[in-house]
Amino acid sequence: MSPSAVLLCGHGSRDPEAIEEFELAAAALQPRLPEFDFATAYLEFARPTIRDGLALLAARGARQILAIPGMLFAASHVKNDLPWEVNSFVAENPSVEVRLGRDLGIDAKLLQAAADRIAAAADTRISRAETLLVVVGRGTNDPDANSNIAKLARMLWEGMGLGWAEIAFSGVAQPRVDAALSRAAVLGFRRIIVFPYFLFTGVLVKRIYAQTDIIAALFPEIDFIKALYLRDHEGVIGAFADRVAELDDGQPAMNCQLCKYRTRIIGYETDVSAPQTGHHHHVRGIGSGGDHNHHHHHPSK
Repeated sequence: MSPSAVLLCGHGSRDPEAIEEFELAAAALQPRLPEFDFATAYLEFARPTIRDGLALLAARGARQILAIPGMLFAASHVKNDLPWEVNSFVAENPSVEVRLGRDLGIDAKLLQAAADRIAAAADTRISRAETLLVVVGRGTNDPDANSNIAKLARMLWEGMGLGWAEIAFSGVAQPRVDAALSRAAVLGFRRIIVFPYFLFTGVLVKRIYAQTDIIAALFPEIDFIKALYLRDHEGVIGAFADRVAELDDGQPAMNCQLCKYRTRIIGYETDVSAPQTGHHHHVRGIGSGGDHNHHHHHPSK
């Protein structure tokens, strides 16, 4: 096999449809990387684990592995969990070089993918000026990652000529979906488009759609539209290919200007210089082998 390899690193999910969609995107990406061996792996709730994926590629002869986060923003998974997994593997396998790429971020290709999903959901019966967009993010305890949702919503609002935009989060951060939709419904717009800014389906995306249905029933005079998430849009595949290319050419750095682990951010002062450790030990691979039967209060995907 090739001495160079790519490991596409997913979050993982308790929902098998989410894993299927991740693998679908990976299958679309792999042909664009003919010079690399290729594998997928997950942080939690699915197998193979990140460590197992790295070990598999090394066993097949890879001596340089490009680990690409299959995640939209650089919150704790990209800043802590994946580096911990990579560093732990390298410490035990010093003959293998592993380079960790950056998050997908706010990328022109992903911005176009988002616009395409929103445009596809809205017919021309109601004008864009009479349409309010609600962009829903996953929500984290990292304000830098959360702020990207506000920037994305603003760019879509202005770029698409929509009447207004609001943001919401599926968990952890505020406002939550039901509160944001209830507030949006009284602003006087004829149509509200709910767009989950997620790569793939899962527990959270399905919950967002269910919450939309509940609020829509309370406001029958408003046309509520549920836009499709990013999934395997061409822009997603292209963005992944770009992350591989930039990592193969060097070692790109994440934008750490407002990272709570490096800069004193209001409300998160105690997180500065926190140890870089993973927190997924108890959920690695569970849900795929029946080997973990006690419950943890952990955000689902």
